[in-house]
This record gives sequence, structure tokens and C-alpha cells, in this order.
Amino acid sequence: MACCGSCLCCQCCCRDGETRTPEELTILGETHEEEDEILPRKDYESLDYDRCINEPYVEVLEGMDNKKAKKYEAVKWMLVFAIGVSIGLVGLFVDFFVRLFTQLKFRLVEKSVKECTEKGCLALSLLELLAFNMTFIFIASVLVLIEPVAAGSGIPEIKSYLNGVKIPGIVRLRTFLCKAIGVVFSVAGGLFVGKEGPMIHSGAIVGAGLPQFQSITFKKIRFDFPYFRSDRDKRDFVSAGAAAGVAAAFGAPIGGTLFSLEEGSSFWNQALTWKVLFCSMSATFTLNFFRSGINYNKWGSFQLPGLLNFGEFKCPDTDKNCHLWTVVDLAFFVAMGIVGGLLGALFNCINKRLAKYRMRNVHPKAKFIRVLESLLVTMVTTVVIFLASMTLGECRDLSSPTTNNTTALVSLTEDVNSTIRQFFCPNKTYNDMATLFFNPQEVAIHQLFHQDGTFSPVTLSIFFMLYFLLACWTYGVSVPSGLFVPCLLCGAAFGRLVANILKINIGMDIYSGTFALIGAAAFLGGVVRMTISLTVILIESTNEITYGLPIMITLMVAKWTGDFFNKGIYDIHILLRGVPLLEWETEVEMDKLTASDIMEPNLTYVYPHTRIQSLVSILRTTVYHAFPVVTENRDNEKEFMKGNILVSNNIRFKKASVLTRAGEQRRRCQSMKSYPSSELRNVCDEQAGAEPTDEGQDILQQMLERRHMPYPNLYPDQSPSEDWTMEERFRPLTFHGVILRSQLVTLLIRGVCYAENQSSATQPRLSYAEMTEDYPRFPDIHDLDLALLNPRMIVDVTPYMNPCPYTVSPNTHVSQVFNLFRTMGLRHLPVVNAVGEIVGIITRHNLTHEYLVAKLRQHYITI
Repeated sequence: MACCGSCLCCQCCCRDGETRTPEELTILGETHEEEDEILPRKDYESLDYDRCINEPYVEVLEGMDNKKAKKYEAVKWMLVFAIGVSIGLVGLFVDFFVRLFTQLKFRLVEKSVKECTEKGCLALSLLELLAFNMTFIFIASVLVLIEPVAAGSGIPEIKSYLNGVKIPGIVRLRTFLCKAIGVVFSVAGGLFVGKEGPMIHSGAIVGAGLPQFQSITFKKIRFDFPYFRSDRDKRDFVSAGAAAGVAAAFGAPIGGTLFSLEEGSSFWNQALTWKVLFCSMSATFTLNFFRSGINYNKWGSFQLPGLLNFGEFKCPDTDKNCHLWTVVDLAFFVAMGIVGGLLGALFNCINKRLAKYRMRNVHPKAKFIRVLESLLVTMVTTVVIFLASMTLGECRDLSSPTTNNTTALVSLTEDVNSTIRQFFCPNKTYNDMATLFFNPQEVAIHQLFHQDGTFSPVTLSIFFMLYFLLACWTYGVSVPSGLFVPCLLCGAAFGRLVANILKINIGMDIYSGTFALIGAAAFLGGVVRMTISLTVILIESTNEITYGLPIMITLMVAKWTGDFFNKGIYDIHILLRGVPLLEWETEVEMDKLTASDIMEPNLTYVYPHTRIQSLVSILRTTVYHAFPVVTENRDNEKEFMKGNILVSNNIRFKKASVLTRAGEQRRRCQSMKSYPSSELRNVCDEQAGAEPTDEGQDILQQMLERRHMPYPNLYPDQSPSEDWTMEERFRPLTFHGVILRSQLVTLLIRGVCYAENQSSATQPRLSYAEMTEDYPRFPDIHDLDLALLNPRMIVDVTPYMNPCPYTVSPNTHVSQVFNLFRTMGLRHLPVVNAVGEIVGIITRHNLTHEYLVAKLRQHYITI
């Protein structure tokens, strides 16, 4: 991911028996304050949202007039609409088959329970339920084995992607198929998971893949469509797809737009906002159109806006004293927000420990162990809900359930017959525990919101505890699973319990559905720690704008309370994966550091005109994804230093005022020498010698076996001397631009080079379409047939490099560096001094919180 290696002073191995001080280990990046803390991994590749303004791209701009620009924009809008419609159809597919399998399972199990209650064969009913659930979960787990990235909700991965981190396989078609099909079986299998989270991931995949008109999984799907072949364009479509997924799940297009803004995208503009909102609207109304037509046979009525329907919150017309909420209720809402934050922090803490246990003891083992774990969770969940309904449920009279509005009273008989379960209870009574457990989660949420007197306080308490523990255990198993609906259901039970206590025990005149909604918001906010988007999502789902203030206050209090103990569940799982996520801003204390403190001064670079031999050597012996393009003057390098004056580019500065690579390296080495460890004290004095090369060795073999030295060279006989001083090893380099690894490999594969006795004008030219043809899977250097190359040919990289990337001064404060890097979505940020010489480079890893904390600690120790 980075284009530079570790500091030279840190390139050492600890010999057996040697120990280092904690400060030295922290600086070397080998430990952390907490033993079990996972540091950001360096093998994640960053996305590059900055445009490469090279000559092929400039040619495209020059050929773009207003008419073509309008056509290009029209194509974007058409694709956004197609993405929204596609996501609506995906939601329809998921909802239809989940409903089909769930109804089939519950119908057969309910019939079996009724028969076995009289005959005394309830064990057979339990086995029948286990057979259904374990079969469904087995299919979902096998699909995750095919594509492991399809596990979970996918929201942490999409959040990382929109933050600028490329996670392999996250937006592939195979992932989409395993996710969409797997979530059907995982929800139908009775696990405490939701289908809304995977809808967001599925939407992001549709947004990433549809504009490409090609598939890596199915290679025959490939159309000649050379547009939108960049990380920047792909990011925009992924943002639209993720927002459309939220909109389809909750019927909340505005909430989906805000979700994409709040949770992911680092860069936002007005045009993108309009496209994302339009995509969300398209998904919502597509899903609404088909669901309303299929379920009610009223095509075009638009009665079911999302997969999750909260119903209508409305006081009975006959009760003039009824209010949805009052000012007095706000005090209770704040208290519920505090409790929700505490419960959410507990949920996240337990789930984090479970996730770490899985990482250490489940994931390293054979893949079928993950399937066994999923089946174990399914078996325990099924047995618990069956036994709880049989032994802990309360048989209540059918006349006791009442509803909160006259509209629902009309359909009371239908609701009782369709959603209230009589399991293990005599005639004309129902089992309140079974009514919650043996219904789809969306139906249970609807009951908690709108039916008064249906559930006893004891039942609600037991249901909440069981659901809390089982949902916490379930999130993280190897099946596609969402977390929104389980948290809403768990929180709704908590809110309804509070309402029952206030209404029955204290005698307050309150609207119970409001407290159930606030409890759902409090617990969900305490788990995921979302504020703006979640407020709008819940308001749109309830279709009641008067709930805006209490929901917002509750979510804010829940977030503040939970943040006091730990992070949100999605951020926790991102950290556990070691993803180098960049927060919205840095801490104020970090401004004691500058760009020179966090940059990597040990650069690997190329010349504007470099031999193929040297390029192949660099690409095969490094893993960096970009290289500075520089020039230097070796023959006259002594002219650079004259007394106390640095002469460069015909500009004279005092040596002390201009940071050089050699000066920065010497400063870091002196800092290392201040430590007691002999290893760190002496490592900076060691000189890396060059490996000798046999003169008779074939030059092609040299390309394969030759160890890469600090400098590319035009001539094979030039190599660093072990007698070089610090100034010679870190000589001044005039910066000209940055070129990506993928661009260099493309140039080599397409034979873009010229002979030594020719002019660079004879080098073949590649168009922008040819340079981006293989996006996003560019060929690797190891795919290159070296026998077809002439090692002494020269490649002119200047037409294809980015000559004007964003740069910063060595004295720039970290907050400015961080804001520039994150806001513009950069991948590499060169550090250039006052005379145009590159002195280091900053990548995403250099701006992670853990790295900055280590550097700040080193800064304090040094001063």
C-alpha cells in the first residue's frame, strides 16, 4: 500500500535472547499498550480517489466538449437509476423467499405442536423445528465458505471501502450471490439476525459492478464500456448503492443518503448528493411498487415502502386526552438513552471478546469448523426459544390484547389469528412468549409497538435477556447476518417493559408504543453509535415527524454514554480486522507533530527515463503501489553542499532552514541512539553492502535474481558503495511526479519503451482507455513474460505519471496533513521541501491513530 519502506534505522531483527524497552518496541511498531490489541495491518491496499492528471487523461479532457459532457452525465444518471431499480428487485427477492420459507416452517411446526400437545410428543415438534433451522443455516454457512467476505452484515467492510481501504472480494459478483441467497436462509433458519444489513452490502456491490459492465467471476460477462474505470467513479456508485440498500430496507431514502454520508464517504459534493438521493428513491419505490402489488394485489398503491414496516403511530380518535408523547416524557427518554447506551456498550464488549475468541480458536482451523459453530448456535437458539415458550410463557386470555388505534381494532381478529400463538396453552388463550419467539422479527416489533396488554412484564424481561445474549453470540458466526432488526426488537422489548412499569405500577397515562420505539432507538443507538442517519431512518420508518426530537435526544444520549466505554460495533469489527481506518479528525494533541515526524524518508523511486531491467527489479522486489519520479545529479553531487549553504535549483537557502532526506535520517538515527539497547544504538552505523554480480551472468537472470538497491540505475554496473556517507545514501532528489505500480506494469506488458540510440519520441503512446482497460484487476509483474523484453530498453514514464499530485511541506502540522489526505481521498502524499526536493512520503498507515500515538510518544521521549 505504501510506496516507501520502513525507516533504515528500524530495519533490524531481534536476536534470540535480546529484549527491548517498551518505548523502543512501540517506536518499532511491534507492540501496543494492550496485549490483545490489534494494530492496523499494512497489507491493505488504499483506494485512490485523486485523479491522475497525466497526458492520456488530458487528451480525454481536450476531446470533451459540452455536448459530450452532458451525454456523460446523462449516462451517470441512467446508471444510478438502474442501480436503484436493481436493489429494489434484490430486496423483493430476499423478502419473498424469507417470507415463503418462514411461513412454511411456522405453519408446519404450529400444526405439529398442536397435535403433540394433546399426544405428548413435543420432542418430535422440537426435532422438526431443529431440522428446518439447521438445514437452512447449513446452506447459509456453505455459501459463506464459498465466499468468506459474505459473512456478517457487510457494513464494516463497506464503511472501510468508502473510507478509502480496498478489502479483497468485497464488491465481487460472487460475494453478491452468496450474500443475497445466504441471508434468505440465515433469516429463515431462526437465527437472531436481520436482512437489512446485508441489503446495504448487496446494494454497494450492485453499485460497484453494474457500471463496469463486466464480471471477474463470470468472465463471459464483458461489454465494451470504457467509462467509469477509476476508484473515484466507483466510490460514487458504491455510495449510491449503499444508500439505496438502506432505503430499500427501511423505506427511508433520505436516511439512506445520510447513512452513506455519515458512515462512509470522506468526500462529498452536491452532484453526488443528488445522485445518491435519486438512487435511494428509485430503490424505495421499486420495492414498494412490487411488494404492494404482490401482497395486496393493488398495483401502484405504494403501501409497503420498505422491508421493515413500523406501522402507524396514532392515538385513538375517541381518546381526546391521548398524546404520543409529552415534555414530561423527555426525562424518561433521557434515562432510557443512558440505559440503552450502557446495554449497547455491554453488548459490544461481549461481542468483541467472542470475536477475538473466534479469531484465535475457530478461524485458524479447518473451514468446516465454522459451519459446525453456526449449527451449534442454531441448535442452542432453537432449543432455548422452544423451551422458553413451553415453560416460561404465560397463557393469557385472547380478549386481553388491545390496540392503540381504531384502524387496528378493525383488523384485531385477523391480527390475533395470524400473529398470536396458542402454543402449549388451552383454548381461547395464547402464549405471550411464543407470540414473540415464533413470529418473524418484523411482526414481533410491530406487536411491541402497537398492541397493549399483550405481554406481561415477566415475559418481556425474560425475552429481553435471552434475546440479548443469543443475538450477541450470533453476530459474528459464518452466515450473512444483519444487526439492525435484532437490536430494534431487543430494544423494543426493553421499551415496552418500561412502559408497562410506568403505566401499570405507577399509573401514568402514556402511549406505550412511543416508549417501545424509544427503547428500540436507545438500544440500537447504543450498539451502532449512529446519530444523524439513524434519527432520520426511524422518523421515515414511523412516518411521524413529531418523534424527531425524542429520537434525536435518545440517540445522542445513548451514543455519549456508550462512547464512554467503547466504540460502536461496526468500528470494533473494523479494528479487529486491522483495517487502517481514518477517523473524521485527529486529536488536538497530535498537532505537536509535523509531516516530517510521520513521513517515511526511505524512498523507492524511479527516474523519468529508466531501463526495463531496473523497473522489473523494483517491481519484483518491492510491494509498494506507487513510486516518486525524481532526478538527481550524481556527477556534481558535491556541488550541492558548500559550507553552510545548500545550492539546489539555483535557489540559495540556509542549510538549517531546508529539511533534507539525509538530515531527517540523521535526526532519527540520533533519536534511536539515545536508547539503551545496543541494537538500536548501533544499527544506524551499519552500512548495507551491495551483493556482487558475476560479469558473465546473463542479464535476464540478473533481472530475476538481482537484489533491489536504493537507487534505480540506467547502467547495470552502477551500484551503491558500502563507503557511502549519509548524504550520499540519502542524496537530494528533485520531485517530478508519482507513478503507480499498475501503470508501470501496463507499460511493460504493452511494450512501451524505446532504444538507447533513439529518441523518447519514438516510444509508443497509450490512450486513456488502454491504460484503464484492465481496471480494477490490473496485471501483476509476475504475469509478465521477461523473455519478450529487452532489459536495456528504456521506458519514458513522464507521459503517464501524475505530474501534479497533492504535496505538503515538511513543517505542515499533522491536522492539516490529515484533513487533506482524508478529505481528498488520497493514497500517497509526497512531502516536498522548499526547493522542490522530495524528502519523504505519507500514506494511510502513517495517519492511523495507533501510528500517530506511537510517534507522539517518541516525540515526548526525544524532547
